[in-house]
Amino acid sequence: MKKLTAILSLALSLCLLAGCMGTPVVYYCDCPESGSTNTDTNTSTDNGTPELSEGALKTGLAIVANAKDSVSAAADADGEAKYDVTVVAVLVDEGGVIHDCIIDSIGASVKFSASGAITSDLSAEVLTKNELGDAYGMKAYGGAAYEWYEQAAALADFAVGKSVNELKNGAVGADGKAVDVDLASTATIYLGGYVSAIEQAVANAQHLGAQSGDVLKLAVISSLASSADTTAQLDCDVTAITMKGDVITSCYIDSLQAKVIFDASGAITSDTAAFATKNELGENYGMKAWGGAAYEWNEQAASFASYVTGKTAAEVAGIAVNEKTAPTDTDLASTVTIAIGGFQALIAKAAK
Repeated sequence: MKKLTAILSLALSLCLLAGCMGTPVVYYCDCPESGSTNTDTNTSTDNGTPELSEGALKTGLAIVANAKDSVSAAADADGEAKYDVTVVAVLVDEGGVIHDCIIDSIGASVKFSASGAITSDLSAEVLTKNELGDAYGMKAYGGAAYEWYEQAAALADFAVGKSVNELKNGAVGADGKAVDVDLASTATIYLGGYVSAIEQAVANAQHLGAQSGDVLKLAVISSLASSADTTAQLDCDVTAITMKGDVITSCYIDSLQAKVIFDASGAITSDTAAFATKNELGENYGMKAWGGAAYEWNEQAASFASYVTGKTAAEVAGIAVNEKTAPTDTDLASTVTIAIGGFQALIAKAAK
């Protein structure tokens, strides 16, 4: 797959991790060419060393998730699976300087009884904190001067023009609170976890086609609908894309499938400390080993991301699919056999 290799062989080791540290995972697809019209102008030298075009930027994405505040059910109170998910998208240059940054978060929960029955409405829409805006309630109920989305935006703006080391040394103290006077005037929440997520997104960043002047966008689509029996499950699909006008210039996709398992007495039996994303899991996700797939989820997601680079959101929405939303386009279907309806919805949401 010469074209896809030229696009994605520039990728650095991917550090999408359960928590913050661990074995890096590369975001690539070692599979046949899938018909991408990627507009990346990067080339390779005669010896195969990547030669970057002037203004080339790396696109990074991080999803950091846990449910450590979950509680088992008691005789007089429901148990609750409490999810805390931080999502960060960045654009970063070769020198490690952040050119753009977006921070968002999901705080979802599933309640269950002492008889192991789920009591929450699983059909309820799961909104991010940015989407909730003022309805998140830090002003109304917490007396804060600024709402969560405003404080997150202040940290994201503060990160622009800085390296991770500069951000870590100038943004927060040992207590995780803002040290910089200007930042502290807006951001009063605990920032330590968000700074760590920015660091992870920068470490994950790869040359996927973005150039200086492109617009960075982030989209998250989450659901609790897969929860059933004695399992609470939060599904989050996430994309970071860059655009020049109406055209997608880079695309990075990841997904989270976070399960909290409890028994028939409402006692939590699973580890809730951290959850790995599908990119982090790599072949451990099991599509090859257990499903007989030719390509693993992370490979298929990377192949789709490459395929849509160079296209408009309208063109992505128009990709032909079957009744299961698996692609029917021959080139794309040669490497992507999973349903792409969710991916198409992500791109449409991000491009708005």
